[in-house]
Amino acid sequence: MPTRFNSSISNQWNRRTFLAAAGAIAVAPSTIRRSHGHQDQPLLKVGVIGCGSRGTGAAVNALEASEEVQIVALGDLFADKVKSAQDGLAKHFQRGNVPADRLFVGFDCYKGVLATDCDIVILATPPGFRPGHFEAAVAAGKHVFMEKPVAVDPVGIRKVIAAARLADEKKLSVVAGTQRRHEQCYIEAMERIHTGALGKLVAARAYWNMGGLWVIEPTAERSDMENQIRNWLYYTWLSGDHIVEQHVHNLDVINWAFQSVPESCIAVGGRQARTDPKFGHIFDHFAVDYEYPEGRVAMSMVRQQDGTDGRVEEQILGSEGRATLSTGVAKIDGLHEWQFKGPQRNPYVQEHIDLQTAIRSGTPINEGVRVAESTLTAIMGRMAAYTGKTITWDDAMSSNLDLMPAVLDFVSIAMPAVAIPGRPIAAPQ
Repeated sequence: MPTRFNSSISNQWNRRTFLAAAGAIAVAPSTIRRSHGHQDQPLLKVGVIGCGSRGTGAAVNALEASEEVQIVALGDLFADKVKSAQDGLAKHFQRGNVPADRLFVGFDCYKGVLATDCDIVILATPPGFRPGHFEAAVAAGKHVFMEKPVAVDPVGIRKVIAAARLADEKKLSVVAGTQRRHEQCYIEAMERIHTGALGKLVAARAYWNMGGLWVIEPTAERSDMENQIRNWLYYTWLSGDHIVEQHVHNLDVINWAFQSVPESCIAVGGRQARTDPKFGHIFDHFAVDYEYPEGRVAMSMVRQQDGTDGRVEEQILGSEGRATLSTGVAKIDGLHEWQFKGPQRNPYVQEHIDLQTAIRSGTPINEGVRVAESTLTAIMGRMAAYTGKTITWDDAMSSNLDLMPAVLDFVSIAMPAVAIPGRPIAAPQ
């Protein structure tokens, strides 16, 4: 499984272990400029909401993207995560040395980060928190880098879309962590696909098959809420299940190739290999059959089961050939054979370069609606598998499903039931 970064510090933070975010102390804005370099170019100031491995890694990527960037605020639900990020960034980057009065902890720590003079905010909490944090960031007039997925349910998706449209009105830039959109081999392959290298597009396949991931086992001294958030991968209200949290990358590529979203889907899935309670209630495998406009179809397969063969790639099939895409690799077989051989920058850094360039040039880019649609593509696949029903795009987009708990506090919270297709139980969809 690829990591999001390749520098010595980046390698210390796997993209899979980031945790929560949110705190609330206002910090007076200040003007910060580089003491060397381009004196006429103000430093871009970055705040981080979610200081686990992914948030810290994204901060590293932002610093790697330009010397004219400084991390100025850190926020997370847990103090240990803020401390780890503060120490790690300061050890390797002078521009990552965040003072104590700009560290925020708690469910509302995002308010503290947004009250600082940061220009950009990195949103890297568990995905269930993303819609609310994105809404608040746009309302505060901040440019945004937000990790994928951007929601776990349709209510959250609609919030993200509304906030993205407000960002357009405010001329704010928004970049999402769907790094394939910023990877040169994917960009060149898509240019060829969209100009006819495959002929008429007819079908696609998407895979993210792998073994298991990390798990944080519950402890008696923590509340149910804290145990679930620290082990967030295994709870749909936090991660969306792994079809949403991880497979959204591949589904985003299919939407990109077809230049549309699916009209409907049917799916199967279940929980066969990871049955211990420490794995929460999510599934360990899904297979989804998506129907797209113009009669196109896409088969999606995703699993997290130890001892199984790995496969992470997308295939786009047309009347004149097939494109096969994966990290660092892109090729076309058929009438118009081609293979990517050019240089490319680390896409996890490139996405921050693209965001920073858009801000500095005054030409905003906004990936908010697009990543929301790809996230909903994954959500509707999960809904179809959990319920055993055909789910249309309109069904998913209009659904009132809202998985967030009514109260966010360190209190008792029930273990959600494992979904059983065809049974009308109160399982998350």
